[in-house]
Amino acid sequence: MKAILLAAGKGKRLGELTKSVPKPMLRIRRKPILEHNIEWLRDYGIREIFINLHYLPDIIKNYFKNGKKWDVKIEYSYEPNLLGTAGAVRKIFEDYQIKNSCNENKDNPFLVVYGDNLYEFNLSELISSHEKRKGIATIGLHEKETVDQSGIVLLNDKNRITKFIEKPNAHEMISHLVNTGLYILEPQVLEYIPSNKSIDFGKDIFPIMIQKNEKITGVILKGKLTAVDTPALYKEIRNNQYKVKISN
Repeated sequence: MKAILLAAGKGKRLGELTKSVPKPMLRIRRKPILEHNIEWLRDYGIREIFINLHYLPDIIKNYFKNGKKWDVKIEYSYEPNLLGTAGAVRKIFEDYQIKNSCNENKDNPFLVVYGDNLYEFNLSELISSHEKRKGIATIGLHEKETVDQSGIVLLNDKNRITKFIEKPNAHEMISHLVNTGLYILEPQVLEYIPSNKSIDFGKDIFPIMIQKNEKITGVILKGKLTAVDTPALYKEIRNNQYKVKISN
């Protein structure tokens, strides 16, 4: 399985912390967040990784290079203008001409990971759920008390997502199941993503797919997600003994 690590954003809410370093390169336990994610993917046997870049791209490229040091293969996709989470994925498939090969093999899904989050999940749960439920997409979920800055979903009794709301208003907070930024997607999802356009999965693509009655399923993952979104949260995480990896 190929993995796409989304790492193009600046992380504006972090202020001075990201003035000279991209958000995914902030260090936790002496390693950049992105490095923890690469090691996490490798530990689950995922060694073909694509990373999108925009803000201070050379810092990421010069650190990871081709990925050989981590026993993975890394390719990069630079965005002169940010393309959003879905637009970035479309560009990577176009850059590396892997769309056609995936479409020839309908059993060849790919993984999308938000590279600026810290994950403490068993990735096998997400993969096995996708294989079992046979939807066009599977979204990793977790429960969260405060959801106004997250994407929330409604699940039916068959684990199918019936509604996706990105950063809900007060009257829209109908769930505490939050998008983790972990997706397994079938190649057909690319048909919903226009080329060379800034567009997001949560805000744009998933709601459209649900309207079209595409089968998008969700799995509530056991473990922990930490989104490093504010200076206070980053300081708190660095002060704690944060266990990044979970055994597979």
